[in-house]
Amino acid sequence: MDESQPDALAEAWAALDVLAQAPRPDGSAPGSIRPLFAAAPDRFTRFSARAGDILLDYSKTAITEGVLAALLDLARAADVEGRRDAMATGLPINVTERRAVLHMALRAPRDAVFKTGPGEPREDATAEVHAVLDRMRDFTRAVHDGTLRGGTGLTFTDVVNIGIGGSDLGPAMVTRALRTAHSPMRAHYLSNVDGHAWEALRPHLDAARTLVLVASKTFTTQETMTNAALLRDWVAGAVGADKVGRHFVALSTNLQATAAFGIPDGQVFGFRDWVGGRYSLWSSIGLSTALAIGWDGFAQLLAGARRMDEHFLTAPPDQNLPVLLGLVGIWNHNLLGYPTLCVLPYDERLARFPAHLQQLEMESLGKRVTLTGAPAAHETGPVVFGEPGTNAQHSFMQLVHQGTTPVPVDFVLIANPDHGHPDSHRKLLANGLAQAEALMRGRTADEIEAEMRAEGLAQTEVARLLPHRVCPGDRPSNTILLPHLDPGTLGQLIALYEHKVFVQGAVWGINAFDQWGVELGKQLAGAILPELVHGPTPGAHDSSTTGLLEEILRLQGNGD
Repeated sequence: MDESQPDALAEAWAALDVLAQAPRPDGSAPGSIRPLFAAAPDRFTRFSARAGDILLDYSKTAITEGVLAALLDLARAADVEGRRDAMATGLPINVTERRAVLHMALRAPRDAVFKTGPGEPREDATAEVHAVLDRMRDFTRAVHDGTLRGGTGLTFTDVVNIGIGGSDLGPAMVTRALRTAHSPMRAHYLSNVDGHAWEALRPHLDAARTLVLVASKTFTTQETMTNAALLRDWVAGAVGADKVGRHFVALSTNLQATAAFGIPDGQVFGFRDWVGGRYSLWSSIGLSTALAIGWDGFAQLLAGARRMDEHFLTAPPDQNLPVLLGLVGIWNHNLLGYPTLCVLPYDERLARFPAHLQQLEMESLGKRVTLTGAPAAHETGPVVFGEPGTNAQHSFMQLVHQGTTPVPVDFVLIANPDHGHPDSHRKLLANGLAQAEALMRGRTADEIEAEMRAEGLAQTEVARLLPHRVCPGDRPSNTILLPHLDPGTLGQLIALYEHKVFVQGAVWGINAFDQWGVELGKQLAGAILPELVHGPTPGAHDSSTTGLLEEILRLQGNGD
């Protein structure tokens, strides 16, 4: 991996700063988009790219040929390709934890060469991955064909995945996107330690027919283990304490803890520390998805991600979808100063896709120091939010169209639905396309005044309403178009965003694969927990935390 020259990197940023601040040769502002379409009718052809089943249209952004060339220079100066290759060869690019980053190995073919570990010989990560996948396949099929049954001899109809963060968001999102009326099992996800979540789920389950997956690498995650204990007691009440183990599977590496919990070793599926939680849906953490959609579907999901991996590893930067998507985001965020990213999938099946991306992007890119520990020289990860279309149009899209700060949007459209309601789907697509066009074009004061005059409104009414109805336009968006949504295309889509995050982390020079900020709250919660029984420890907290503890105890009837 070539260490980028600091001077070259500084020069690349400086060149982009000039492009972002100076008017264009035609006099238009650097962030304007509408004039670019007026000047270039073929703009879509010039600023779109394809890979596999995915079309990326980034023409509705303020990218010009000059800006794109400068962004590609930035990627070269940051040695994005060198860092990418270092990741693929198993070097410990997660420098703070001294770990490799090999989620690509999780979906690689058997003959791939992914190795990790210090020294020689290095560990064959691919062989280990496929050993686990083979066990997952055999287990999934045994559950589906009735070879594996519950404690009373009944077949399993439901699977409950207990996890949090990456052990929940990714599998839950994928399962929701791919489940159908013909899916072999019903899947449910329990993540929040709030007991109301379990109480809402419990009436929909039959304990004798429920398989429970406990997803925790260490088997000590507080929220997960609390919920696991609740379900163990619930299952024991239905099938007997001596048969509980038949209903539980551990997705963990802590065999001692899983055995103590009562889970047989044959029902423990591990994953390694070179798999980050937010990248783990391809590993044994995806077992709930395999059980819900069938092994063949899960294998197709892996194959789709592999297809995007191969593109990312081989395509030139100016045609590389993750590189382009990442660089467009850097232009919007760092150079134009837009602090957020909105993700709008126009497909109800992708309702949880924005939530998955929230963790993927903000946990990866929410860093304030570089790989060397120095303060980051540029803004890092944007705030990510989103909802499925068309629901979003009736909630926060007002701000996106007319708010004071532009909000870049990623629209995800699916050309062909899996239902028999073509009119509904046409209306869905029409709304998605219209939102992107409206954000770019806007509506000028002259256009609105002409419309109101055509409606016969009096001049005084025109003057009163005119400023409220203007939409400034020049609001950037990408559109990602898939022919249909199935395991293969969804795998490509998720991997596209995984690699986009890598590109941005490499350009900013940060470690996108640790999450130390998550740990502080966990540590403090451990200290506060006994104080909710015995009262606050004098001097242990600030006055606000102490006061709130005392008030909670009083409201619970435990105070003075």
